[in-house]
Amino acid sequence: MADTSPAASGGFPPHLVEGYKVFLDGRFRSEQARFRTLAIKGQKPTTMVIGCCDSRVAPEAIFDAGPGELFVLRNVAALVPPYEPDDHFHGASAALEYAIMALEVQHVVVLGHGKCGGVKAFAQIAVDPDAPRLSHSDFIGDWIKMLGPAIERVGGRPDPEDDAYLQKLEFESIKQTLIHLRSFPMVQILERRGFLHLHAAYFSVMDGKLLALDEASGEFRPVAGDAHAAALEELRC
Repeated sequence: MADTSPAASGGFPPHLVEGYKVFLDGRFRSEQARFRTLAIKGQKPTTMVIGCCDSRVAPEAIFDAGPGELFVLRNVAALVPPYEPDDHFHGASAALEYAIMALEVQHVVVLGHGKCGGVKAFAQIAVDPDAPRLSHSDFIGDWIKMLGPAIERVGGRPDPEDDAYLQKLEFESIKQTLIHLRSFPMVQILERRGFLHLHAAYFSVMDGKLLALDEASGEFRPVAGDAHAAALEELRC
C-alpha cells in the first residue's frame, strides 16, 4: 500500500523519515522491552549531561547510552546561568531542578567540546564589540556574555583565530558552568552531603579524545587514554 501520509508528500524532512524507519527496524525492535518499561515505570537516569547544542557532539553517542540512561540538557556552549530566583523564564534552571530534585540524579556532567562556535563567537565579540549580530534581539550575544569571567581567567588579548587560545577559553567556559551550578542552593547542599557529584569533560570533535577535569589541579586529563590510542591505531591500519 502506498504511503499517503503528510511526511510522504514532503511535509516532514525525508531524511528523518528514513532515519525513523531504520530505528523501527533496528533499535526499536531490539530495545522494545526497555521502551515499554520506561513508559510504564518512568525514567530513572543516574546522570545528567549538560552539553552544547552543536550537532557534532551528541552525549548519547559519545557515551553509548541507551534510552532512559541520560538526562540531557543542551545549550549554546554548554552554559547554565547562575541561580536567579526571579519571575523570568529559566529553561536551563528548570531542567537542572527537575533532574536533581525529581529524578534525583547522582551525577551532573558538564560536557564542553573543541571547535565550539559559541566560545569562538564570544572571543570575536571581545575583539570587536561592534561586530554584526545574527539578529536584532541578539539572543546568542546576550547568552554568551556569561563567558566574561572565563575570558578574564585566560588573560591576554583574545584571539578568535588562535586554536590554542580558543581551547583554553573552551576549558574555562566549562569551569564557568561548574561555578554557576554551585550557585544553586540545592546543588550546594546535595554536593556537600555527598548525594550529588559534579564533573566536567571536554570532547575533541577532531579525534574523538575525551578529557575530564581534575578539579584539584585544574587540569583536563585523558579519559580511557589507552582505549582511545588503540582505536586511533586501528583506524590507521
